[in-house]
Amino acid sequence: MGHLKILIFNWRCWLNPAMGGAEVFTREVAERWAKTGHDVTLFTSEFLGCRHSEVLNGVKIIRSGGKYSVYCEAKKYYEKIFSKENYDVVIDEINTVPFFTPKFVKNGEKIVALIHQLAREYWFYEVPFPLSYLGYYFLEDYWLKKYANVPAVTVSESSRKDLLKLNFNRVSVVCEGLNFRPLASLPQKESEPVVVFAGRLKRAKRPDHAIKAFALVKEKLPTAELWVMGDGPFKSELERVAGQGVRFFGDLVNTERRKLIQRSWVLVNPSVREGWGLNIIEANALGVPCVVYDVAGLRDSVVNGETGLLVEAGNVRALATNIISLLNDHQKRQQMSINALKFAGTFDWENTAKEFMNILEFVAFE
Repeated sequence: MGHLKILIFNWRCWLNPAMGGAEVFTREVAERWAKTGHDVTLFTSEFLGCRHSEVLNGVKIIRSGGKYSVYCEAKKYYEKIFSKENYDVVIDEINTVPFFTPKFVKNGEKIVALIHQLAREYWFYEVPFPLSYLGYYFLEDYWLKKYANVPAVTVSESSRKDLLKLNFNRVSVVCEGLNFRPLASLPQKESEPVVVFAGRLKRAKRPDHAIKAFALVKEKLPTAELWVMGDGPFKSELERVAGQGVRFFGDLVNTERRKLIQRSWVLVNPSVREGWGLNIIEANALGVPCVVYDVAGLRDSVVNGETGLLVEAGNVRALATNIISLLNDHQKRQQMSINALKFAGTFDWENTAKEFMNILEFVAFE
């Protein structure tokens, strides 16, 4: 197969302060494609202090518009510039709102939809009423069904099943990777129990559930601590309700965050849903088992009873009970930690980029 000319539309890039797991995925595959000779352009939104255009590790990035206007700007930029540049593939990366590329990409390019997860319950956590109600019961399905005949790529079996329910007829799963080597052996742990929450502090991630569950943990294990890593709009409220033993570390660079996580005993993730639990695999690679809600995405990244525990979604008491059980059972926790290291070793961004490229090449030349 020849080298492809690829255009990606995504609402954020990986330098955006609000970037998340979707942007990590985009960076990891796009940079690898560029390194192997493919021509990759990313069109995305602007943020404070950003450059309008730049090249990062071989990927050309063009920014225009904000969080909401980027969709209109993408259409304008395509009609004015991109439509004349003979792209082979356009990747419409859908983070709740699509770019609606099937309506305006008309110059022979093949379209691939990249959908990490459906928003679903996110509407009620992140969007005010009545738009939340409208989004959950109407808008998301209405938007996505327009892509039913477009080849789609997603990152977990849970998301694939969600898309099949919307009558998508071509959905491929490409698992996320890991951009550091798992530890060769289990690291030194804190002498007293430490539970860690690592992620953006927003309502849909439910860090408040981690804090509520930890209060119950603290009743049984008075020396335990909860380390909260990350920042976001929910932080100030969380700081007000957090009890003794809860420490907020804010945003940390990768090396510092990993040093702390590997010293912890258990990672907790009570998110309402995910495309894929990237922070779970990263914790596993640091020898840390995870206790998570049994929801889309998280159930895909935890091998229940082997690398962590799945808990009834939304049940804070059950979350606490399972955390306590794991903290109290050294042998079980030790074995899960060993299993976690092995499991994390099966994930590699190189494989992710190659699998995704195989799909793009098939679509481009079919």
